Amino acid sequence: MDGRMVNIGFGNTVIANRVVAVVMPASAPMKRLREEARGAQRLIDATHGRKTRSIIITDSNHIILSAVHAETLSLRLNGNQGAARGESADKGE
Repeated sequence: MDGRMVNIGFGNTVIANRVVAVVMPASAPMKRLREEARGAQRLIDATHGRKTRSIIITDSNHIILSAVHAETLSLRLNGNQGAARGESADKGE
C-alpha cells in the first residue's frame, strides 16, 4: 500500500499504509480494545453518530471507529474503489 488516502466514511480519510487491520466491532475483545483506547485517548470516532460497523487499527496504535462495513473498507484499501454488498460509494456514509 502506498501513501494514498482512503475514504472511511463521511469525508473522513486515513492513509492506507498506516492501517494495520480492519476488524468487525461485535466481539468482546474488540469492545475491550475500544474501551482501552478510549481510556488512553487513542480512540477516534469517525461514525458521525451512526452505528460502528468496523474498527480500524493503525500502526500508531490509534483505534478508529467507522460506520462503513469492514468488507467495503478492505476493498478500498486494496485499491478497488467500488463498494461491497451492493452499496453505492455514498450510501450509508
